[in-house]
Amino acid sequence: MAGKKDRREAMVDYQVAARGVRDPHVLNAMREVPRERFVPEPLAEFAYEDTPLPIEAGQTISQPYIVALMLEAAEIQPEDRVLEIGVGSGYAAAVMSRIARRVHAIDRHEELTNLARSRMADLGYDNVVIRSGDGTQGWPENAPFDVILVAAGGPAVPEPLREQLALGGRLVIPVGDAGEQRLMRLTRIDEESFVEDDLGAVRFVPLVGAHGWTNAGRTATHGGGSEDERTVKVVAAHAEALPGIDHPDFAKFVDRFAGARIVLLGEASHGTSEFYRARAAITRRLVEGHGFTIVAVEADWPDAAAIDRHVRGRPTRAPEPPFQRFPTWMWRNEEVAAFIGWLRDHNAKREPVAQTGFYGLDLYNLTASIEAVLSYLDRVDPEAAGIARERYACLAPYGSDPASYGRMAISEGYARCEAAVIDQLRDLFGNARDYAASDGDDFLDAAQNARLIANAEAYYRAMFYGAAESWNLRDKHMAETLELLLAAKGESAKAVVWAHNSHIGDARATDMGRIRGELNLGQLCREAHGDRARLIGFGTHDGTVAAATDWGGAMEINQVKPSLPGSYERLFHDTEIERFFLDLREGVHPDLRSALRAERLERFIGVIYRSDTERWSHYANAALAKQYDGWIWFDHTEAVQALPAHSAQGEKDLFPSGQ
Repeated sequence: MAGKKDRREAMVDYQVAARGVRDPHVLNAMREVPRERFVPEPLAEFAYEDTPLPIEAGQTISQPYIVALMLEAAEIQPEDRVLEIGVGSGYAAAVMSRIARRVHAIDRHEELTNLARSRMADLGYDNVVIRSGDGTQGWPENAPFDVILVAAGGPAVPEPLREQLALGGRLVIPVGDAGEQRLMRLTRIDEESFVEDDLGAVRFVPLVGAHGWTNAGRTATHGGGSEDERTVKVVAAHAEALPGIDHPDFAKFVDRFAGARIVLLGEASHGTSEFYRARAAITRRLVEGHGFTIVAVEADWPDAAAIDRHVRGRPTRAPEPPFQRFPTWMWRNEEVAAFIGWLRDHNAKREPVAQTGFYGLDLYNLTASIEAVLSYLDRVDPEAAGIARERYACLAPYGSDPASYGRMAISEGYARCEAAVIDQLRDLFGNARDYAASDGDDFLDAAQNARLIANAEAYYRAMFYGAAESWNLRDKHMAETLELLLAAKGESAKAVVWAHNSHIGDARATDMGRIRGELNLGQLCREAHGDRARLIGFGTHDGTVAAATDWGGAMEINQVKPSLPGSYERLFHDTEIERFFLDLREGVHPDLRSALRAERLERFIGVIYRSDTERWSHYANAALAKQYDGWIWFDHTEAVQALPAHSAQGEKDLFPSGQ
C-alpha cells in the first residue's frame, strides 16, 4: 500500500486538482496537513478516500474536494484573519492555518473543540484559536474577519456573520434545508452591500443556533417520531408478502417485469444465502416463462465462461476449475451450484439456439483472460498467437498481482502496456469475419477476453488516480459487456443480471453519484434502455453473512448487526413483515414512492464486513425509490454455504467446470 504522504499527494492530484481546484495556497496546504490525524483511529485507513467520514459527536468530516472547494471560494490570503463556524474534526481549520495569518474556530460540541485543540497542539499549528459556543453569533470580540467559513447549512445567512465580515471580506456558507442546500459566497462591498454568488448544490449538517435551525432533528435525521411511523404504515400497506423461496409462487411477482429486456437483481451482501436463492428462483421464472436467455453476473468473464460451457454442454477449455481467486465463496457456494445444476438440465432439453448462457461481466481475472486469448489463437491462427504472446508479455510480470502494474505505471508516468493490448484487440476484431465463421461462440469468448485485458490494463492504472475513476471504468466495462451479449444474441435476446446493490441501484440517487461522481451499471442500463431495464434491490435487517475482514483474507461467518435507526432497513424491519416485495415503478403506488424518495441510510455489505466501523464502512445515503423499480426484503438472513476453494488431490472438484 502506498505511504500516507503518497496517498495524500494522490488525493490532492486526483480528487481536488483534477476537479478544477486551482488555488496553489489550497493545494499546497492540503498536501501538508495529515488528514488521517483528524479522523477516529479505526477510520485512519479511509482518510484519503473520496468521501465524507463520520467523526465524534455524531458529526462528519467533509469530503476532501468539498473542503477544497469552500477554501478556494473564500480566496484566503496569507495575511487574512479567518473565522470558521463548525470546527468539526479541525481538518479545515488546520488547512486554513497553513495559509492564513490566524484562524478562529467555533463549534457547539465541546467534545469536538477539545479534540481539535489537542490535534492542533500535537501538530504544532499555533495560529489556531478554538472555543465552544453558538457559531451563528460569530465571535464579535475578534471581528472583523477577512474570511468567514461556515461548515453547516443554515436556513439563511446569519445576520451577525454579515456584520462581522470586513470590507472586501468573503463569507462562504451552505444555505437551505437538508433536502436542498446551495453553497453561497457573499463578498462585502461596503457597509450595506454584498455581492452573492451561487457555487452549486451541496449537503451539510444543519447549522444549529440562535440564527440557524432551532432543532437539529428538523433537518438532520429521520430517526424515530411520527414521520417514520407514517412511512412504516405506507410501506406495510403496499408490501406484497412473499411465501418461502422454495414455494412455486415465490417469484410470481416478477411477471410484471416480463416485458423488460434487462432485469437487474441486486444483493445487499456478497455472502447471503437468501439473496442468491431468491435470484435463482426469479431467474428460473424469467427463463422458463418469459424467454430470457442471458444470465450475466458480477463475475470474471473467463471463470463464468467455464460455467457457460458446462450448462450448455460444450467442450471445456479452461485448464483450471473456475473461481479460485478471492473471494471464492462469492460464486463457489451451494446456492450457485444448485442454480447451475438446474440451468444445465434446462438447457439439455433445448436446441443450442434456445439455450440460456451464463456470462461474467467483470474484469479482474487478467491472467485467465490472457490464457484464453492465446489458447483460442493457437487453435485458429498460430501465427497471430505468436504476435499476441509478444504483446501480452508486457503484462506477464504482474499476473499474480496486477495492482502492482498500476503502481509501476503511475510512478513511471506512462502506461507501458496500453498500446500492446489495444493493438491486439484491434487485430482480433480485424479478423472477426474469418474467426467467427468457424465458431461464433468461441470468437465471442476470445474477443471479450481481449476486451477485458485492455480494460483491465486501464483499470489497474486508474486505481491509483482515485476511487471514482476506477469504479466508473469497471462499471462501464460491465455495461459494455452486457450490451455486447445482447447484440450477439439478437434483437429478441433478454438478460437477467446478478450484481451487488451498489452496481444495480441507480447511482444518481446515492452518495456515490452525487458526492463521489461515480456511475454504475444500473444507471447506464436505465440511460440506454429506459423502462426496458428494471432494477430490483434486496435488503435485510440482521442474521449472518459470509465475508472477510480484509481483502484477501479468510472467509468468516459474521453476525450482521441489526440495522441502524434512521435507515431504510430499520423502516422495513418495523413493518414486522418477514418477507415482502415493493413495487416502486412510477405511477403504481405514488404515496409509496413519495415516502421512499427521502434520503436515508442504506446498508451495503460486500466481501468485506467490519462491524466495528459499520456506520462508515457499510452505510451510505440514498433515495431508495429513485434507485430501484422494486425491492425485496428478508428480515432475517443466513450466510451462503461455501464450497471448498480447492479440492483435495485426486478428488473431483465439486464445482461445475465444463467437464
